[in-house]
Formats: sequence, structure tokens, C-alpha cells
Amino acid sequence: MAVRRMGQILVDLGFITDEQLDMLVEEQEQNPGQKIGKIAEEMGLVSDDQIVQALAEQFGLQPVDIEGIVPPDDVRSVISNAMAQLYRVIPLHLKDNVLTLATCDPQNLSMQDELRTFVGYDIRLLVATETQIVKLIDKYFNDEVESIEKIVNELQQDNELKAASEKLLGGGPINLSDVSELVDSAPVRKLLNMVLLLAIKDHASDIHFEPFEEEFRIRIKADGVLYEMVPPPRHLAFAITSRIKVMANLDIAERRLPQDGRIELSIGGHPVDLRVSVLPTMFGESVVCRVLDRSVVSLDLGNVGMDEETMTGFRKVMEKPNGIILVTGPTGSGKTTTLYSALSEMNRMEDKLITTEDPVEYDIDGIVQIPIDHDIDVTFASCLRAILRQDPDKILVGEIRDLETAEIAIQASLTGHTVFSTLHTNDAPSTITRLKDMGVPTFLITATVEAILAQRLVRRICAECREPVDPSDEILMEIEVTREQMGDRKFYRGAGCGTCHNTGYKGRIGLFELMILDDDLRDMILNNASADDLREKARNKGMRMLRDAGMQFAFEGKTTVEEVIRETIQDA
Repeated sequence: MAVRRMGQILVDLGFITDEQLDMLVEEQEQNPGQKIGKIAEEMGLVSDDQIVQALAEQFGLQPVDIEGIVPPDDVRSVISNAMAQLYRVIPLHLKDNVLTLATCDPQNLSMQDELRTFVGYDIRLLVATETQIVKLIDKYFNDEVESIEKIVNELQQDNELKAASEKLLGGGPINLSDVSELVDSAPVRKLLNMVLLLAIKDHASDIHFEPFEEEFRIRIKADGVLYEMVPPPRHLAFAITSRIKVMANLDIAERRLPQDGRIELSIGGHPVDLRVSVLPTMFGESVVCRVLDRSVVSLDLGNVGMDEETMTGFRKVMEKPNGIILVTGPTGSGKTTTLYSALSEMNRMEDKLITTEDPVEYDIDGIVQIPIDHDIDVTFASCLRAILRQDPDKILVGEIRDLETAEIAIQASLTGHTVFSTLHTNDAPSTITRLKDMGVPTFLITATVEAILAQRLVRRICAECREPVDPSDEILMEIEVTREQMGDRKFYRGAGCGTCHNTGYKGRIGLFELMILDDDLRDMILNNASADDLREKARNKGMRMLRDAGMQFAFEGKTTVEEVIRETIQDA
């Protein structure tokens, strides 16, 4: 049955007039993505309670007033803090295997199914005001650490679960039906769901499950740094890793070989992919899940953090009809995000874009994307050969790893294609040396490479606890700045607060250096100039070095000088 439109319901209930609805529709066209009800509320046309009545009418649910309500402890424990905050729900009561929840977001149509999977009960929704929901979440569901500690403590006292785990690991063949029963048990599911929800809520990039002789460690990587969570009991290592393998459709009976898989989740109404890697170790299987959350990564070139001058130069190079554009930096420096953002911007009807990646991280409509599979010899080189027969205009090669791939990329460039790719080098000028080391002839480098963009990610200072700080003499010596040159300028740091988990950092920001090859630089490359000479020449021509970009951010209070020193080398 089709859901009636919110605007029409507000008119039918007599809350607004037809003329006011027309005004709201016009306002919504100016702000795509904004909900009609929210706009009406902000304009003072309707109240919180009227929005609740309209939502209840729209989705066939009952409105409820939860002002001052105290969720019972046994019901509150069913919904974790992360779930309450992510789905914006308050548990009211549990009876006959049905959990009743108040929500202010019934438009999230997948919520019931997702929560049913997480908690193992049927879900009944009631509609409450956003103000009441937010108030109760802040009051009763605002301490993730306490919540996960509570789950871990419960698991440590669960003797049945401990006995079942030890029985399975007691030697001899493993009974798969017993394993299935263990991995489907409520405590194991609850803990794993809690970890996944917390990781996604904290915008983590990776989740590590690591078995050791005496402990089982769970660590989350956020903003490029690993943080340890409360460790679960050691005997649960097998159950948790097996649960992950089941979710990733891997072979739970195979514990001697590495395995790779993928888990597709829908969290809070948006899709999240987990790339799963399982590796056998001395004390069990180590599992790492790479979190690919499309809602966190904005594939917009304007949002990657380039300064205006670098952005203008990069966009100009992107529009060239042929040539090779390389993005360089270490693993985890945001190269793929920059390239995806560039491709998204060039994704026009008149151009054919094809990518070959290992693996395909984000699905972009309108772009043909090919995953690498070494098991069946689908390599970058073999894919690139086939791509050239598909009449592409612009090609993305995930990484140039060898001479064969480099040669085909050069061939594609010489035959009228624009090729984007990545390399692992310290900065832009040293990329030329890397290509020569691979065996690419110098004249081909100068004929095809148009630009090299080097990048790094540095942690951003937490806005909630930022404070000025006087640099030490050692720091000033490292960045080759005297106190006289500093003058009145200040550096900043994060003091540490609840928002940033007492790290002083929240989020990351990119540093970029763009070397565009002109005739002078090409002549120097043909004459075998060193990377240092190329760097000096490019700098004299206006190239902004990584360290310079970092120091600018440090003076602006966006990052710390220690972060800049850690991520960049001092330019000669």
C-alpha cells in the first residue's frame, strides 16, 4: 500500500492550508533531502505533537507521550546504547516476545527488520516526539563503555556458554551443528552486534579481533589509530570468529587457511559493507573487518580538503583528453577516496568511465567497475588490456604494481585515453624515480605522465576541547622555525574530552602536493635529474609541499604540529 505524503496529511488534519503546503514544497525544492514536516516545524507552522500525529497517520502507527517515562531495567538492557542512538528509539515494554519501542523516525522502513535481527524479538513501533526521544536517549543511553562492559561481564558469568566453547575446542573433529548453535546464541550475537554498531557509529575504518594465549582482544581503528575495547572472555574467541565467518559466508570448518569474504549490513537505514579477512595464527583465527560505509565517505572532490590553488590545478589536469594522472601516498592515506571523488565529478553521460580495482570499494552508478581476482588470473594488466577494447574515455587502474601494468597504462594514454592510478611513494617528485626503478623508459614517462598528486591524512583537533599551546624548543627545531619567526602565532592541541574519547583528535584532514609536469620538468627528467632537483624546481614553480600544507593547518588550529611532523618529511 502506497504511503500518503506528509504534506497532504498535514492539510487533511487541518494543521496547515493548501497555500502553506505550496510554500513548503517550494522550500523543499530549495533544500533537497529536507523533510516537509521538519521544514513546517522550523517555520513555526506546526508543533512537535502535530508532527507526531501526522507521522502516526502516515504509517498507521499509534502516537505515544513518553515525557518523564522510565524504561524498566530488564527492557532497557535489550536495546544497547549504540542501537538507541543510531535508530533513535526508546524501549517501553517487552511482552510475549514482542518489544515495544517509541521512535521519532518511522520513515526508516527497514528499522523493524534490522532491530528484529539484532535483538531477536518481534518489534512493535509507536511514534513519539523527537524532543522526548532525544531527551530520554541522553538520560538513559549515553554510555557505550558501561554498556559493553556490562555485556562482557554477563558473558564471563555465563558458564553454559563457557562449557559449550570448551567442549568444541577439546580436540577431535568439530561438530558443525554444535558450532551453529554456539554462533547463533543470543550472547554472542549481542556482543558482536554491539561491537559493529559502536565501530560504525565512531566512523571506524577497521575492526580487529585478535586471539592471544591468555586473552582475546578487540580493537577498533578510527582516524588511523587503534583503540582497544573491553576484552571479552578468552573462551569466546572461537564463537565470535565463527560467527563472523558465518555472516561472511566462509567455511567455518576450515581453520588452517586464510579466507576472505564480505558482509553486507544495513545500519540505520543505510548500507554498510564489511570486507572480512581471516588469518590462522598460533592461538586461533585473527579476523580483520574493513568497514566501507558509503554514508561516511563523501565522494565529492570539494570535500577532500584540497586548498583552492591545488584544486584548480587538479581539475584542469582531470579534463585533459589523454595522459596519466597518478595519486601517491602510503596505505590508508585516502588515495582511493580522492580518485573516486574525481571520477564521480567526471561521471557524465557523454564519457565512458571504466575502473579495475582490488577490490571494488564503492559502487558508483554510471561507471563500469571490474574487480581483480588473482585466483583466475584477472590481474590489473589483463583487465587493462580488455578495457582498451571497451571504448573507454577515462580509465582507473587501482594500482600500478609492476612494469607490465605500467606499460599497458602508458599504451592506453598514448592511444587517447586518460588513465588514473595510484603508487606507493613518499612524495610527488620521488614517483618519477619509482617509475624508472620499475623499468619504464624515461621518454615514455615524459610523454604520458601529466600530473602527480601526493597526499597524506592527519588527525583533526577535536573542536570541543581545542586549546592553544606553546611549542617546545625540540618541536621548533624539527620544523626549522625560531621563536622570533613564530611571533604571536600559536599552535593548538586537543586537551581530551568525551567527544574524542580523550585523544584530543576527531576526524581527519588531507594534505596535498600537486606536481604538474611542464616542459622544464620534462627536460630535467629526460636528463636524469634527481628527485631532490625535481622537488626544488617544482617548489620554485609554486608547488606547495606536504609539510607546507601541514604547517598551514597547524597554524590555523586544524591539526597539531606533532601530527604534521609524524606524517610528512622535511623537504630538502
